[in-house]
Amino acid sequence: MDASTLTQSHQSAAAPAGAWKLAKGQAMTLQPREPGTLRVARGGLWVTADGPHAGALNDQGDRFLQAGEQLKLRRGQRLVIETWDRLGPAYFTWDPLPQPVARKVRAADLVQPVEDLRLAVVFGASAAGRLLAALVGLAWSRPGREDRPSLADCAFKAHSRA
Repeated sequence: MDASTLTQSHQSAAAPAGAWKLAKGQAMTLQPREPGTLRVARGGLWVTADGPHAGALNDQGDRFLQAGEQLKLRRGQRLVIETWDRLGPAYFTWDPLPQPVARKVRAADLVQPVEDLRLAVVFGASAAGRLLAALVGLAWSRPGREDRPSLADCAFKAHSRA
């Protein structure tokens, strides 16, 4: 590839998402503002990425991608993309990864969950009280405890002494 082609293609560094055709012998630079995926649809691409690089020696920045292969890109990662297939152009897509949407929480969004929790506490306390009363009643009415007075007798005697 000659230097004029490389210089001319470097001027389009902020390429938007979409499908692209790279003619035989041309190169371009891609430096995404957000993470995304580069997918080769037809032909081949020689992709040279800026560092830092890790991995095997053959993975130190140069990748050869053919139709059907893809490459995940980080935000701000600079790539020089050239056609690799000497027979013709390469077709590829650049698609940003979906970004999570930040949702603002409003006070009105908290009203229903707080009311639900309040009702849960009220109903839970009521159920716990009924369970405790049933357990006490069961303990007082067990067989073999005829010598003990019933709860009603205790309550009546305590009330009548006053």
